[in-house]
Amino acid sequence: MKPHLEDHLRQLPDDELPAYVYDLSGLRRHAQAIRDALPERVELFYAAKANPDPRLLQVLRDVVDGFEVASGGELRHTRKVLPRARLAFGGPGKTAAELAQALELGVERLHVESEHELRMLCALAADRPLKVLLRVNLPLDLGQVSLAMGGRPSPFGIDPSHLDACLRLLAAHPGIRLRGVHVHLASGLDATEQLRVTEHVLTWAAQWAQARDIPLGEVNVGGGMGVDYTDPGCLFDWQALGTGLQRLLDDHPGLTVRIEPGRSVSAYCGWYVTRVLDVKRSQGEAFAVLSGGTHHLRTPAAKGHDQPFEVVATDDWPWPWARPAVAGESVTLAGQLCTPKDVLARRVPVERLRAGDRVAFAMAGAYAWNISHHDFLMHPAPGFHYLDAASPDSSRPGSEAPPSAVHAPPSRGDRVAQRRG
Repeated sequence: MKPHLEDHLRQLPDDELPAYVYDLSGLRRHAQAIRDALPERVELFYAAKANPDPRLLQVLRDVVDGFEVASGGELRHTRKVLPRARLAFGGPGKTAAELAQALELGVERLHVESEHELRMLCALAADRPLKVLLRVNLPLDLGQVSLAMGGRPSPFGIDPSHLDACLRLLAAHPGIRLRGVHVHLASGLDATEQLRVTEHVLTWAAQWAQARDIPLGEVNVGGGMGVDYTDPGCLFDWQALGTGLQRLLDDHPGLTVRIEPGRSVSAYCGWYVTRVLDVKRSQGEAFAVLSGGTHHLRTPAAKGHDQPFEVVATDDWPWPWARPAVAGESVTLAGQLCTPKDVLARRVPVERLRAGDRVAFAMAGAYAWNISHHDFLMHPAPGFHYLDAASPDSSRPGSEAPPSAVHAPPSRGDRVAQRRG
């Protein structure tokens, strides 16, 4: 933990916890390092689904080439925050209203997921020009991956046997221009596996386009760059990926490759900070009950891992009796929800952990607050703090309203905003 971050955590009053703390300067440096590692013909789009917090999007705007959105809500939200950003609209199950909105808001690329979706788009687009990618589910042995979206039977993408029907539709609607293909098959890959999958995709795409005598300008290989929650210091090897992509691009002159990472860009900038309410034992095991829980940070429950954390010890203890504590043994860190699944880390060794201490969960900058079941048991929402060494005015910001209220559907968003004051 950086010293300026720990200083900020210690200064937070108890009544402002739990809270998310985002290190914006760290995010900026990390994203720039990714951009610098990639070849010129590789475009870097950030997958907004990982974390659509407006402050994070604004930081990334000046580093990435654009943003990928996957719903009408994400599209409206991102366009409002970044009026001039390049946007790509992907994701399955797009409605006619969402497709019309994409046309209205000037989406640069639309990733078509099915023949039916393409038919709707053709009916809505009329004479408006639009560039599309056909998302293809290629059969490919992916081995053991943390999350597979393709390579096997899947609701994502178009089966290769249906591509010719899509080409016939496009030929009848010249305003909709086929720019290339989108093939995002898996998440949780290391650089070696990412390059293996990318090489297979590029080879297939070039052969497919040549066989049908169609130009191939772009191949989008999605995101899925691995993030290791068991070892926060083990980062995805962006340099190796960049070198490998340059080698592959040398075999495909004139082709642009686009990647859409999310988790691997923003996970490291976020911390979920809370305090220990109680420490107790149950049948020989130690448990620490925390303020907050998986209704704020669902990531460990969703992925089945222990969220990495650091203990920030505090000397404040207002009660006349001894502080409940555990030292030199393993402890399970649980939240306040009435379910045994509300666990952030299980049987993790600690030197010392006491009621009243603070716990800072690392790698909470992606798929954290925005995927959590906020309203279960109606506990208060966390605060949000933003640290940015590049901006003196924001080095010690106050708590802000949860960003989810910004991009929630209007009816629910109004209720959330009222309830949170």
